[in-house]
Amino acid sequence: MPSTIAFIGVGRMGANMARRLKDCGYTITAVYDSHRPLAESLATELGSAAPATLAEVTAAADLIFTVVTDDAAMRRIFLDPDDNLLVNASGKTFVNCATVSPGIHREVYAAAQAAGADSLEACMASSISHAREGKLYLMLGGDEAVYQRLLPVLEQMSVNRRYIGGPGRAAEVKALVNMVMNINTAGLAEGLGLAAALGHDLDLIREVFSQTGANSRVLETDAADMVAREHDCWFSADHAAKDSGIAAHLAREAGLSLPLNAATQAQYEKMKTLGLGGLDKSGIAELTFKGRHADAG
Repeated sequence: MPSTIAFIGVGRMGANMARRLKDCGYTITAVYDSHRPLAESLATELGSAAPATLAEVTAAADLIFTVVTDDAAMRRIFLDPDDNLLVNASGKTFVNCATVSPGIHREVYAAAQAAGADSLEACMASSISHAREGKLYLMLGGDEAVYQRLLPVLEQMSVNRRYIGGPGRAAEVKALVNMVMNINTAGLAEGLGLAAALGHDLDLIREVFSQTGANSRVLETDAADMVAREHDCWFSADHAAKDSGIAAHLAREAGLSLPLNAATQAQYEKMKTLGLGGLDKSGIAELTFKGRHADAG
């Protein structure tokens, strides 16, 4: 069992995961973020340090969670020659929670092994509130023995877990999850946009969808926001574009054509071009409802 825990990347997800483990009695010794004011504020709240270097974070904890944005950020925190988490990391354990490519998870796993450390991927399919309440759904990849050793901590963070397999395998499954979610979101936006253009009552349409083959999880989470144009960000269009791109890369490597994923990725890339990338993924409805951004480009 780890006696000390640190977090790298303390945006809304990372910060709420740290708060949850603090509430469960774990000692959070250090927090770090590329935006220093975030780390300093959370450190004050949790009674933790906010080290200036990544090497200091590793020195401060037995178990280090990372929640960063993309492959470049993962490579920077683990492999930057000037300062990285693997300096004097022998005996440490890293749990990497970001949605990044399977390839970077494997690269980090190998680098950690060479440094005498363990690396586990813990891909999340949940929201910010789930992180705060310990109700995450986690897909785990890496050495199963490391997963089993960390299970008491992971159980405090999640209501359900699935060990997928070796390094990169959980990240592959997470890419599939987000690919299908993004396709469903785009499809729902088109359905509601067409219904609106035809003059239908959208409350009625949503109820009909919920009772038929048009039902989906995103109908529950996104439909009302699409209609009301309330796109406060829980999962951004920027991230949707990135994750659909990860799936596209995996498909190319596997020799597969995924036309629906390609079309969905193009829609989210269009949102970025229009300056809408910071909206929640529900904001894709801005491209499908008449009178919004549907006529742009």
